Amino acid sequence: MTRPLESYRALFPVLQEQLYLNHAGVAPTSLRAAEAVRGWMDDLVYHGISHERGWEAHCERIRALAARILHAESGEIAFVRNTSHGLGLVAEGLDWKPGDEVAVASSLEYPSNVYPWLHLKDRGVVVREIQTPSGGVTPEAVAQALTPRTRLVAVSSVQFATGYRTDLEAVGALCERAGVLFCVDGIQSVGCVPVDVKKCRIHFLSADSHKWMLGISGIGVLYVAKEVLPQVRPVLVGWRSTTDAWNFNRTHFELRSDAGKFEEGSSAYPGLYAMGAAMELLQEVGVENIEARIRELLARLEQGLLELGCEVGPAPEHRAGIFTFLPPGARVRELGAYLSEHHVAHSVRRGRIRVSPHFYNLPSEMDRLVELVRDFRA
Repeated sequence: MTRPLESYRALFPVLQEQLYLNHAGVAPTSLRAAEAVRGWMDDLVYHGISHERGWEAHCERIRALAARILHAESGEIAFVRNTSHGLGLVAEGLDWKPGDEVAVASSLEYPSNVYPWLHLKDRGVVVREIQTPSGGVTPEAVAQALTPRTRLVAVSSVQFATGYRTDLEAVGALCERAGVLFCVDGIQSVGCVPVDVKKCRIHFLSADSHKWMLGISGIGVLYVAKEVLPQVRPVLVGWRSTTDAWNFNRTHFELRSDAGKFEEGSSAYPGLYAMGAAMELLQEVGVENIEARIRELLARLEQGLLELGCEVGPAPEHRAGIFTFLPPGARVRELGAYLSEHHVAHSVRRGRIRVSPHFYNLPSEMDRLVELVRDFRA
């Protein structure tokens, strides 16, 4: 990729009014994604379903693109409504036995990666806590949480509140040695850092497109490794779950053998078209380039905030796209309100300011944030 990253800013008009540093919350989507959705809408408005086969073919290209981004196979990718939907399909679809355990850092994780496992209590499944004194899930903590009854380990690739990046490769290797299933909430990593589900020995990964992927809410992907696909029973089934889906003249109930069995009905074309355009943009820029740019921006921000006496985290070696800080005096809510007044999109999570820039943000915007924090203190 030789095109300057700054040149992509024109695709994101929101940058004209905001210093946008909340991609870990809800990201702005691009003009390309909006154009893709309008194109499909115009097709429907003017031509009805005349080009439905073309829509379906395009969605299969999007599935293949998602597979490439995750280093998976197309048959291992299902389209889901959101991260919670995908994790719920896994939680409800496995054949649990009373006494089975799920290891999860429930005190730290986003609720989407806690509630599906707690919901299994009436099936006799026990949630076992992974300890997180450092603000993240470490391989050592996972090892300590494992017992002979552990069936599955559930982690976020990056913790939403602290920004701590999980060593997925090390945890995946640990799970493989223990014969344990490995499930990942990937929403805080897919789109900002490379993700390789095979290298990390991940069995399940769910992520929706409205954060780092730069898509829109209501659409995402679920990866299910082909070797465990037979172990997961679809919670919902419909015409699309079957091997002869487009033949409406007979009833032939035979479930698909690939991840398509989790898609029970009609496709969410607007969301898929938006997500497809967003993923094409990520591929064009290059996820490795995105990761390098974000790392550069956060290093610059860290230096400026440290000079102001702020407490910052996570450490560079545990960092993906999320950066948190605590100003001297800890007037977090007041600072958050001040930043909002000055059109800085950010979040406050568990008593800290959380910022999350993307590849098109500028070093000068990091300097601007530091200036605002300095002015607030004054």
